Amino acid sequence: MALYGPETVTWRVNQEAVLLLGGPRALLLQLAEPAVAAGVAEHSGFEADPFGRLARTLEAMTAISFGSEAQARSTLDGLASVHARVRGTLPDGIPYTAEDPALQWWVLATLIDTVLRVERRYLGRLTAPERACYYDESRRMAAAFRIPDDVVPPDLPAFLAYMRRRVATLEVTATARALSRPVLRPAVPLVGVPLAEVVALVTVDLLPARLRDAYGLPWDARRRLVVRGSQAAVRAVLPRLPALLRGVPVMKAEAVS
Repeated sequence: MALYGPETVTWRVNQEAVLLLGGPRALLLQLAEPAVAAGVAEHSGFEADPFGRLARTLEAMTAISFGSEAQARSTLDGLASVHARVRGTLPDGIPYTAEDPALQWWVLATLIDTVLRVERRYLGRLTAPERACYYDESRRMAAAFRIPDDVVPPDLPAFLAYMRRRVATLEVTATARALSRPVLRPAVPLVGVPLAEVVALVTVDLLPARLRDAYGLPWDARRRLVVRGSQAAVRAVLPRLPALLRGVPVMKAEAVS
């Protein structure tokens, strides 16, 4: 049985393709944790294909969330095998491992927080109780990863407080800055450059101000105006599009399977 069915807020929210705009923001949040940045730099081909990593993460989360019990277990076992190989030592001598529940929760938390922020700015359909429900449902994913309950905030207010505390302690290392470049300036065909620039602006807007500054990302009134215009356009156009066009392709497949 899937973690989330059509009766859940998660099912309704996560099928919206506009949420993909938040992918780069989630990546930069993750990389601002030095242990995550080190693990990514030392154990993956992230710099060559950052969006491939993001796509694989989203595919795994979709399989765990909306796939059959067998699909979810196979995906979780595969991720556990990968995490077991990701370990090392930070420059200050502190060891890290991808099996650390606090790091696993941080990665998941960046996805949850990003979904809630993008939904609020580009869709704005969830009520306060529905936002709280979305977070409550996300705890099922943490349980699937066997993240201990004492690591996971019990409700949305506690989660938002956790995010504020974590953002205040994050460190954008030289490794993180190097890894951020292909995220913000991906190698795209010339025709795709304007779109990539808009996505980069959206990413900078979604980042907490402290991390925006730490990554050295410019932000001013003109850039803010461009992003606010994109938000207004999306909120005006999306409700007029058929659900089939608004949906994430993999979610469409799950809906008809």
